[in-house]
This record gives sequence, C-alpha cells and structure tokens, in this order.
Amino acid sequence: MAFATRVFARHPSIELMSCLDYFYFLLSRKDYSASELRKKGQEKGFGNEEILEAIAQIQDRGYQSDTRLVANSIASAAGKYGKSAIKRKCLQKGITNDLFEQVWEEETAENQDSEAEKLAELKAKVMRKYKIDTWGKADPKTKGKVLNYLQYRGFNAFEIWRQWQTEEDDE
Repeated sequence: MAFATRVFARHPSIELMSCLDYFYFLLSRKDYSASELRKKGQEKGFGNEEILEAIAQIQDRGYQSDTRLVANSIASAAGKYGKSAIKRKCLQKGITNDLFEQVWEEETAENQDSEAEKLAELKAKVMRKYKIDTWGKADPKTKGKVLNYLQYRGFNAFEIWRQWQTEEDDE
C-alpha cells in the first residue's frame, strides 16, 4: 500500500486517469484478479459500471485472466506449498473455489510426473533438514517437527508421512 501511495505522489497524472488506464497501470506492475481490480477501482472512486466495463475490456484483450492467475500461483508454489496453502492464497485474492478446483485439476493432470519429482525433492530436503535415516524410527519430537513443517506449507502432513513410510517399507 505504501508503495502505491508513493507512486501516486510522484505521478500526479494518475489522479486524472480513466478507470481503464488505471487498470493498465496496475497490471503493468503485477497480476491482479478481477475482484482485486474491482476493489482498487472502488477505492479510487470510479463508478461500478465503469469498473465492470474496464475489466471486461481488459479481459477481452487478454491482459487479465483469473484462470491464468491461478495457474501461475500453482506453478510458482508447486513443491514448496500444498494445495490448501495455494488455495487460501487464491481465495484471498477473490478467486472462486470452483475456478481454483478446475485449474488445480488441469494443472495436476498435466504435471503428474513433475509433481512426483517435487515430492521426492521435498522428501530429500526434509530428511536432510531433520537428519532422518528411516521414517519408521524417527523419534516423536522429530516427527512432530516434520509434521508441523509440512502442515505449515499446506501439505496433508499425515498423508505424506504415511506415503513416505510405505515407500520405505516397499524398498
């Protein structure tokens, strides 16, 4: 917020911009959801009809897409965060639950192999970080730390722990 205020202070012509130009200005800096653009437009004092018209124009030209925003969020957080953390972030941006689920299914179907690789990388990272040799022999304190680590990043910690244990048992 402070950054935007400073930018406006340095660019007095922004006060005279149309709603469409203001949205171009915002989107030139980062991706926004349609909901976020609507809020920004209302904060700036534009009328509801003008805001909706500008958003429709921007979407028609391909400059704003909630689907693309969700896909980019999923891609950038893959392997670092789980579905629930990414979903929470998207919902905060005003993305609908249905849209998130649809894009999630599409992205995971396309990236099934890379997801397995990223899970293997996460497993190796956790084993290094917490000095775990075998999953079955991890002491309760370490297990708690690992579960907290995974949960904090939005993974289903117990499910992943069981998966890693069964992988180890199968070997």
